[in-house]
Amino acid sequence: MTAVDLHRMTGAYALHALSEEENAAFERHLPGCEPCAQETAELRATAARLGLAATTAPPVDLRAQVLRRITTVRQVPPGPPAEALSVRAGRRTRALSRWALAACLAAATALGGTTVWQYQRAEDARDRAGQAVRTADEIAAVLSAPDARTRAAELADGGTGTVVVSRGLDRAVFAVSGMARPPGGKVYQLWFDEDGTMRSAGLMDPGRSDQTVLMRGVVDGASGMGITVEPVGGSEHPTSAPVALMGFPG
Repeated sequence: MTAVDLHRMTGAYALHALSEEENAAFERHLPGCEPCAQETAELRATAARLGLAATTAPPVDLRAQVLRRITTVRQVPPGPPAEALSVRAGRRTRALSRWALAACLAAATALGGTTVWQYQRAEDARDRAGQAVRTADEIAAVLSAPDARTRAAELADGGTGTVVVSRGLDRAVFAVSGMARPPGGKVYQLWFDEDGTMRSAGLMDPGRSDQTVLMRGVVDGASGMGITVEPVGGSEHPTSAPVALMGFPG
């Protein structure tokens, strides 16, 4: 099984569609691959949201159709064919002069000084990947909770926001689509609204107009939520008028 195969397994893994062997291999790969962890988190959240929607029974022969069509579709890895890569690599190797080789040897002496730095970066990437997976699991738990309640509203900038609350888990998730990006140097901050008193519930990603966010902290006595525009890093208390206010579903 190649690394390319593993990168393509995020969707199947999120939907529990891998074999035991594939699942084990992907889980060994996941902590060290931040892009796969991020994509898996988003796919899990999306799958959980879809689970809240009304469903229809699939045709009885759907599985047979899918399996039959799979055999007619060939997946080709991205990039040039392996033969072309081999030819190019050979040409590059022959083109190296003794001066280039000397430079490579000189550069190799610096590896000792960079090994610790690379290790720390790898550890940081694994930590971020692990956190992304844990957050995805928490989001999925809220969205699929038996007592999950949903409320959607149009935002002032034309986007659509949906809040999902599970009183049993005491957690809330906010999903938004089509939200305008904040001004430079600013970020959207979420707040729990407790009878007019705002309690920080975390920051949104300023670079994304569509996202699903696990609100930080417990719902507790909050009856709704708000969104304000704050300096990067967030604020202890709102410093601007809310761009959105939403009551929690009963």
